[in-house]
Amino acid sequence: MTVLGTRALNRATLARQLLLDRADLPVLDAVAHLCGLQAQEPQEPFVGLWSRLRGFDPAVLSDLLVGRGVVRIHLMRRTVHLLTADDTVAWRSRHGLMLRQRVLGVYRRELDGVDLDEVAAAGRAVLADGEPRSMSELARALAGRWPAPGTRALGEVLIGALVPAVQLPPRGLWRTKAGVRYLPVSAWLGREIDPPAPDGSDPVGEALVRRYLAAFGPAATADVRAWCGLAGLPAAVAAVRGELVAFRDERGRELLDLPGAPRPDPDTPAPVRFLPAFDNALLGYDDRSRIVDTAHRGLSVAGARVVLVDGRVAATWNVEEGTVTVAPLRDFSRAERTAVAEQGEALAAFLSDDDSRRVRIGASPG
Repeated sequence: MTVLGTRALNRATLARQLLLDRADLPVLDAVAHLCGLQAQEPQEPFVGLWSRLRGFDPAVLSDLLVGRGVVRIHLMRRTVHLLTADDTVAWRSRHGLMLRQRVLGVYRRELDGVDLDEVAAAGRAVLADGEPRSMSELARALAGRWPAPGTRALGEVLIGALVPAVQLPPRGLWRTKAGVRYLPVSAWLGREIDPPAPDGSDPVGEALVRRYLAAFGPAATADVRAWCGLAGLPAAVAAVRGELVAFRDERGRELLDLPGAPRPDPDTPAPVRFLPAFDNALLGYDDRSRIVDTAHRGLSVAGARVVLVDGRVAATWNVEEGTVTVAPLRDFSRAERTAVAEQGEALAAFLSDDDSRRVRIGASPG
């Protein structure tokens, strides 16, 4: 079985994640290809798409949110993702058990003895009037009947697991600060989420495996699980295995992939890319060594914005008073420093409507 080294996996990941070359895809198609974007920080998807799409216009993504082509919803790993409306309807039921288990893992004591089906029915009844509500408003509406858990646990289990609900704009619009208010998926999109397959098969799970490999592969089954949070995908992997090709990584893990998916030459040049907080190019794997050194793995879950140099995490970045500031994690060559500065200037211009192209690169740690 062919062994794919770390650099080969890195270049494949960059190609699948649209980070090797900026793509000419429409925004909606890019969101679909990426299987959604991590979006718990509302403005971060805009940077994620700017780094991936040629000529990205943030107004297009805002219009898709307002026009209900994309939505913000708790889904993969019970975190907020920006997904197409079609994927939301198709995938939400398949994630339902995982969402419930994860909420109970946090609030098991508070929700002990509470009939969650009754809570779900009561929550739907409150939301049936079509009035958007915050999580706390919805929880307070039910607290008289279930006072023991407290409003935080009630709100988290209702919106995070029991009632498929989306976060409404203006939350998530470009340069807009807004509170979080929810409506059921069915009310906002005008269609119910797809039910589970009646015959016990798992077509959604199989589709998730294929879609994941198209955007993240080659990858191990543990990587698929780390991305979506679903433990029950072995049967789906087995069902599609005949369609796939297999490799090994340097640790001996089996990696699965789609036969025709891009696997560029490991020596393919990789441009500097600025990634937003919690980008799935990092979080979408159990083994993240293909893109980040073990010493810096914690950055991916700490909400750090990172800079890829030669395809790997080499710095963090932030914005301070209109200036893009870069903190290197290793020494940069002169050419690397120039490339980081050029891409940082372009990012500063994007974030400021060309009012600023200021970049400040800190000293190397050495």
